[in-house]
Amino acid sequence: MTRAELLAYCLAKPGAWLDRPWEADEVVKVGSKIFAFLGAPDGEPRVWAKCGPDREEADEWLRRFPDDATAAPYLGRYGWNALRLGGAIPDEDLRDAVDGSYDAVVARLPRRERP
Repeated sequence: MTRAELLAYCLAKPGAWLDRPWEADEVVKVGSKIFAFLGAPDGEPRVWAKCGPDREEADEWLRRFPDDATAAPYLGRYGWNALRLGGAIPDEDLRDAVDGSYDAVVARLPRRERP
């Protein structure tokens, strides 16, 4: 899966929108919350997604894909992982990670911000 394909997949979610809060870094939000970090377009192709409610569950990704998944800096303790695109992680699993991240973020949004 390419970065452009993943970005299009993220933006197809109800209420999703692209934001650039830190210079060239791109994130996809629903309501006021981020559910996918994509970084700079010219950077390493990866996505940061919430892969579980806590570090213990998110670590399953690290065990399954040791070369392509890492705990996300700063957010890792909250279940966020950085997943490399174009590696051993199948496209379906990348989409599942984005879906799970989106669902987790939407569930915590105030009702007035939910799509």
